[in-house]
Amino acid sequence: MKLKRLCTALLACAAFATAHAQDIKLGYNGDLSASPSAQSGQAAVLGMEAAIADINAAGGVLGRKLTLVTRDDVSAPPKSIQNMSDLVDNEKVSAVFGPTNSGNAMAWKHIANQKKIPVMGNVGSGTDITKPMSPNADNYMFRVSMVDREQVAALMAYVKKNAAQSKVVGLMAETTGYGQGGLKDMEEIAKLQDIRIAATERFGVGDTDMTSQLSKMKAANVDTVVVWAQGTPIAQLIRSMEKINYFPLTLTSWSSDNITFYDAAGKTLAEKPLFMRTVSETRTPAQQKLFDRIGSKLKAPSSFSFALHGYDSVLLMAEAMKQAKTTDGSAVRLALENLGTPVQGLLKTYNKPFSKANHEALTAKDLVWIRWKDGKLLPYADALTGALTPADYKQ
Repeated sequence: MKLKRLCTALLACAAFATAHAQDIKLGYNGDLSASPSAQSGQAAVLGMEAAIADINAAGGVLGRKLTLVTRDDVSAPPKSIQNMSDLVDNEKVSAVFGPTNSGNAMAWKHIANQKKIPVMGNVGSGTDITKPMSPNADNYMFRVSMVDREQVAALMAYVKKNAAQSKVVGLMAETTGYGQGGLKDMEEIAKLQDIRIAATERFGVGDTDMTSQLSKMKAANVDTVVVWAQGTPIAQLIRSMEKINYFPLTLTSWSSDNITFYDAAGKTLAEKPLFMRTVSETRTPAQQKLFDRIGSKLKAPSSFSFALHGYDSVLLMAEAMKQAKTTDGSAVRLALENLGTPVQGLLKTYNKPFSKANHEALTAKDLVWIRWKDGKLLPYADALTGALTPADYKQ
């Protein structure tokens, strides 16, 4: 009798282990608690969880359920590297999503490429994240999110179209890696567009008074300024403009969509900058359906765009696994680079979004012009935005 009970218990354990092993583990590695951008990571996870629930309800992937393992890197590169190793080596995830901060992706992208684990970024926007480690090398870094250089290409195209009014152009950026990476993109694309830069100024991410830099811009007769920084310093920049009553046309990074920008700038000043985003608060029915599911869990409604990134990123990875008929990293990478079936996402329909040379699912033509209005992120349109064509987005 004891032997029979033992056998029964062993069989039950084996059945549980087999069922557990059948789950396809996905990992998220990003800031979920530490920096202002943590709300973006939290929203991305909510979107991923919703997509996983929908996929599992429809039968899963390869007859197996998807599960999500999250790791908070508290915005610190060393912790993010540790998380990546843990997810790959200990949790045995088949793919990784995130991170929240671009610098952390740059700190561990070599791990993904060495261990052949597909990564689908859905928050960080740094231009270099999806570049291969060396020319023609197999590249496991993909993305469904904003891309700094794509944004810059659109902003500079707008400036070029606005040449009659944008006669003297200046650039401003925070001194972080994020800011200086954006500044590099701005300088390079300005040259491609034959836009002469009259002045360039930098400021610290924690600075609260930029009147000195702005006074130099004003003295140079700058009428249009393009800014690359995070939400709070952009707000401080706009507040500094108010101090000296100097309001040039201001185009910024998408960080102006962050609630930290709105709160620091205040309702009236928040409406000054023009920027880009993947979605506005004027949602499609499908987007609204997801918002109704998860909106109450968002720290700020403005972070919903990252939930959409998270949702679509899981759909694309799941489709690649189905096409590859395996979760093997090398096979999934190849499938992502040549998806044969269009994927109906919440942001758009992805028709062969990736190739060996291009790992960005969203480009400048997919982005939406945005301006804060009455506390909402609403679409912005004028004669210039309507006249822009893909050929204008020089990179």
